[in-house]
Amino acid sequence: MAITNGALSIRVLISIKANEQHNMKKATDKFIGLRRAPPRRVRQKGFSLAEVLAALTIGAMILVAVLGIYSRAERSAAAITRKLDSSRLPREILQLIAEDIDKIITADEDTRITIENKFAKGLPTAKLTIQKTITDKDDKQQIFEEIIWQSSYDFDANSLVLYRSYSGIALEDKLLDEKRADWEKEYPFVPVCEGLTFFKIQVQQGGASQDKWTDTSLPAGIKVTISFASPYKTITGDLDVPDSEKISRTIAIDRTRKLKFILAPTQEQEKQSK
Repeated sequence: MAITNGALSIRVLISIKANEQHNMKKATDKFIGLRRAPPRRVRQKGFSLAEVLAALTIGAMILVAVLGIYSRAERSAAAITRKLDSSRLPREILQLIAEDIDKIITADEDTRITIENKFAKGLPTAKLTIQKTITDKDDKQQIFEEIIWQSSYDFDANSLVLYRSYSGIALEDKLLDEKRADWEKEYPFVPVCEGLTFFKIQVQQGGASQDKWTDTSLPAGIKVTISFASPYKTITGDLDVPDSEKISRTIAIDRTRKLKFILAPTQEQEKQSK
């Protein structure tokens, strides 16, 4: 029995020793493995070449689209600006003509309007004369004020030049003399603008339009049409511009100017009449 217990003790000791050696070997192998293991490489985050090319392609497409939209918007704005500028000058000219008529036309019979229309190198041209006369002490007619608007053909520009003339006893021209140079005062006609392709003045009388007026009486109104558009040749061989490019204004000759105003008599005049 003692031998059996001793043998068992020896077996237990051997088993414990074997386990200790085994554990020590495992620890040693693990330690050696850790020392010999290569260092881990830290992977840096980034984009591949394909991703970069795809991003550049998409960015270029977006940029081209944005530039195309901007270019179209810029062209549209420029077209609108040109349209406004092309209509601003004719309207200013029509306003000046209306102001001249309104300034000279009075209720008396000493005011006349003369209108002529013709063609110069195929382009429609016109002449408007507004004249006011007075009677001096010798009972003679003298021109107090005379304003002429007329267009003439310019051979260099192959278009019309619009002129305005002011003459008469009243030397002050509030409309243009303030901006006219001293050396220009010797010349009656002052160029207002150039590049005209259509300038026509018609008389509105009795529901019909007339291209000529030489009557001593004043017309009911006049219609002035102007354009700077490119002309085209008509069947008759003359030049014309599209109706959409013509800017017109009808200027009425105010008939209320001919109403005679009677001043009310004063109290002294009433007493004398009694």
